[in-house]
Amino acid sequence: MGRPPLELADLIRAAGHSFFERSRRWLTWPHLKVLRAIEHCRTAALGGHIDQCSRCGERVISYNSCRNRHCPKCQSNARERWLEARQRELLPTRYVHIVFTLPHLLAPLALQNKKVIYDLLFRASAETLIEIARDPKHLGAEIGFFSVLHTWNQKLEHHPHVHCVVPAGGLSLDHACWVRPRYAFFLPVKVLGAVFRGKFVAGLRRAFVQGRLGFHGQLNFLADPKVFRRWLRQLFRQDWVVYSKRPFGGPEHALGYLGGYTHRVAISNHRLVAFADGKVTFRWRDSAHKNKKRLMTLLVDEFLRRFLLHLLPKGFVRIRHFGFLANRRRSALLPLCFQLLGSAAASQPEEGCAGPRTVALWICPRCGGIMIVIERLTAAQIRLRSPPAPITATS
Repeated sequence: MGRPPLELADLIRAAGHSFFERSRRWLTWPHLKVLRAIEHCRTAALGGHIDQCSRCGERVISYNSCRNRHCPKCQSNARERWLEARQRELLPTRYVHIVFTLPHLLAPLALQNKKVIYDLLFRASAETLIEIARDPKHLGAEIGFFSVLHTWNQKLEHHPHVHCVVPAGGLSLDHACWVRPRYAFFLPVKVLGAVFRGKFVAGLRRAFVQGRLGFHGQLNFLADPKVFRRWLRQLFRQDWVVYSKRPFGGPEHALGYLGGYTHRVAISNHRLVAFADGKVTFRWRDSAHKNKKRLMTLLVDEFLRRFLLHLLPKGFVRIRHFGFLANRRRSALLPLCFQLLGSAAASQPEEGCAGPRTVALWICPRCGGIMIVIERLTAAQIRLRSPPAPITATS
């Protein structure tokens, strides 16, 4: 896929200091740090490196990326590294995609308490899956899966949900055999929704009692314990949405499928269509009408405000593993899963046993050879090697 004609960095540069001045009331240092990183990504401001073709000797200067996890240009390499690591963990069975979504009533509270609410979303959804899967009425097995947090919808609005990718089956409770699902949709979604709601609300109540929730602005009224208890009861007046697809293809299909969910940011550069008269136009997919592609136009200030809604707290882990894929259990239980599924565990590469390899940053545009880094350059060194600025004659 070629370089898009319009990038998020272009919008940030165009908005410039006027956007910062107009948004001074709510912009914080983390917001500015992300915007500055995206603006400078793959420019001389971050330094660079000299790449040389291993075949024809062609040399070029490449600029460094910002490596910020919210940057649209920095996720492809991270995604490829993550998928390569996960490839050795994919079991020879079908997979299931399950999505747990928070109701809109919780969105304002989540924005003011991102770490607490997002952690609780991970924990409540994972405990729900593990508990229902262990129930002999449903599967009667121990499952393993990973979850990915997304906080947006196609219109860039705040919409917290987790995508869970689960092997279709699990270890029997005595670890003697592999148990296959008895339902077309793996686990009953209505049961999952009811249990998920109960676990999340209970966790929310504990967080309030422990003083871990903050209430600001229009949510100040929730600081009163009686008001908060009444507000919590509203969460039981509607069913909570849990979406589940039918089990899809095997490990090869799963690997390609996962790439579309693991390292997404709120919007990719390829969805941006136009920027004119201070307005941004971008594509979005209308799920209510058979995923028809539509266009939306927003003022650049509103577009950037929506984008910044989805910044994660510093150090927050947005991809987590549970069950027999949890870090402390994976080494013992994953080989057993391969064995019970009829695949030799020994054929799976051991962690860390792969030898060193040369990573091709990109391919030579002249001959197709591998480009290799031969020298690192700071921003100052790049300026020194740049051609002098043209001198404008003055009268």
